[in-house]
Amino acid sequence: MNITTIGVIGSGQMGSGIAQVFAVAGYNVIMHDVEASRVEKGKSSIEKSLTKFVEKGKLSPADRDAAMSRLTGVTSLESLKTADLIIEAATEDLNLKLKIFSALDEFAKPGAILASNTSSLPITTLAQSTNRPEQVIGMHFMNPVPLMKGVEVIRGIQTDDATAQTISTLIAKLGKSEVRSRDVAGFVANRILMPMIREAILALEQQVSSRDHIDRCMVDCCNFPLGPLALADMIGLDTCASIMNVMADGLGSEYYKPPKLLTQMVAEGKLGKKTKKGFYDY
Repeated sequence: MNITTIGVIGSGQMGSGIAQVFAVAGYNVIMHDVEASRVEKGKSSIEKSLTKFVEKGKLSPADRDAAMSRLTGVTSLESLKTADLIIEAATEDLNLKLKIFSALDEFAKPGAILASNTSSLPITTLAQSTNRPEQVIGMHFMNPVPLMKGVEVIRGIQTDDATAQTISTLIAKLGKSEVRSRDVAGFVANRILMPMIREAILALEQQVSSRDHIDRCMVDCCNFPLGPLALADMIGLDTCASIMNVMADGLGSEYYKPPKLLTQMVAEGKLGKKTKKGFYDY
C-alpha cells in the first residue's frame, strides 16, 4: 500500500513525537486530539523539538519549516478520513482504545491501516472492535520518538501479510529499526524493562540502597544511559503501574504487579516528569 498521509490520535509526548518523525520524513500528517488547546500545545512541542535539531546542525531551517507545513492539527475524527495509516497514541487504557478503534473504523477510508502505539495491550482485542481486523497492527514507538531507533511491531491474530509488509517498509523509510513481537502482554520491550524498573523500586522501598545509588549502579556498573528510577519518571509512573498490571493479568503472575511504593506515588499524583515530581523533582 502506498502511504502518503498519516493520522495520529493524541498530541501528547508520544503522539507529537510520532507526528514529528513522519512530518520530517516527508509525509503529510494529521494530528488529532479532543481539545484545540492540546493540539496547539502538541504542535508547539514539535516546533520546539525541530528547532533544537536545527540548533544542533542536524536539520536545516528550511527542512524544519517544510516539516511544520506538512502538519495539520484537528479535533474531529472525521478529519482523518484521508489518512492511509492512523496511529493511535492515546492513554494506556483498554476501554478508551477500544472506543477509539471502533470510531476510527467508521471514519477511516476503506483499506486504511489502523495501528496502536500501545506498549502492552493486546492488538487482537483492539482489532475485534473494528470490521477490518486484518488491517490492525501494533506500532510501539519508543520515547523520545525522534531519538529512539526501535519500533516494536505486533501482529494480531488476523493481521494480514500485506499490512505487516507495509508497516515494515514504512519503518525502514523512517530510518528506524523493526522489532517483532507476538501479541502477548508487555511484548518484548516491557517484558524485559518493567521487571527491571519494578526491582529498582523494590530495592528503594526495601532500603537496599538510595535512589541516587540505585540509578548510578545501572549507569556506571551496567553502562545504561539512564537509571531505572529516572527512566520510570520519564515514562510516567502511572503508565508504568498500568503496564505492570496488564502484564500481571495477561501473564497470570503476581510477580509483575506494581510495588506498594509505586502504587502510593501514583495515588498521590507523583507521576514523574509530567507532574514535575516523581522519584526526582523537575
